[in-house]
Amino acid sequence: MTPLELAPGRASDLTARFQGVRVLVVGDVMLDRFIVGQVTRISPEAPVPVVRFQSEHVRLGGAANVAHNLAALGARVSLAGIVGTDAAASRIREQLAAAHVDVDGLVVDASRPTTEKVRVVTERNQQVTRIDYEADADAAGDVERQIAERVQRQAAGARAILLSDYLKGAITRRIVEVALAAKDPGTPVIVDPKIAHLACYAGATLVTPNHHEAEAATHLRIRTDDEARAAAHAFRRAARCEAVLITRGEHGMWLSDATADGSIPAIAREVADVSGAGDTVVATLALAMAAGASLAEAAVLANHAAGIVVGKFGPSTVTRDELLASLHL
Repeated sequence: MTPLELAPGRASDLTARFQGVRVLVVGDVMLDRFIVGQVTRISPEAPVPVVRFQSEHVRLGGAANVAHNLAALGARVSLAGIVGTDAAASRIREQLAAAHVDVDGLVVDASRPTTEKVRVVTERNQQVTRIDYEADADAAGDVERQIAERVQRQAAGARAILLSDYLKGAITRRIVEVALAAKDPGTPVIVDPKIAHLACYAGATLVTPNHHEAEAATHLRIRTDDEARAAAHAFRRAARCEAVLITRGEHGMWLSDATADGSIPAIAREVADVSGAGDTVVATLALAMAAGASLAEAAVLANHAAGIVVGKFGPSTVTRDELLASLHL
């Protein structure tokens, strides 16, 4: 199988079209907090490392990180999801406002905390522990109704709709159905999935499982390109979607739709942190497709974006200039 490629002139043309393209992101909004310190000894109280505090970093996570990535690439972004009434919600709103992301679609649910992941890591980026603040029940009642109303309103004029599903409550069958019904004709719907919701994604343009998720959904092992092809076909049938992109870490990606299959080799880079890389992939895919790229072209651009972001600490963004540099343009 010949690896999918993108002509340099085409890449430059497509990325030039990113500016101002309207994209709607719907999904699980999170805050990622990193407490960084130095480990020099084991606690006398328990067999655990003692971390001496050095610094703290706060990043947008989940659907908020997807929206941030889209904005960094030049898109005009609206975000719909759930936040609580806590400090994490305020920090999310502040950072999204600084990134020029429209947050009118955020619905406040006072009964649950804003999803927040607190990681304690060493100065060498080794994770010691993680604390999750969350209530992950599916949105229901008035909260689900408000999300649906915002999605319906904001879908008009969006040139791509992206569903970022982390199983934290914002993505329900009703929300997916509303997004599919409200979109303009020809607008692609891209889903970053969780397998527990696989039956909800029927009718989506593209679903992007990682290889573990694809294996779980299809009960097929993925070690070779032939196995990736078989799993992609099975996943498309199970999800009833038009196309699937399986992300395979150091093995790159596998793209499959009704007419063709192709591999996309990974970009060789030193990996610092893979957290948030999937958010960058789906953001780049959605924006490229909204700008007129084919599925294959969008996947190649997303592969380069992933190669850039894994070299950064924590959930991060990629700019158009970085993307062009990766493509040697």
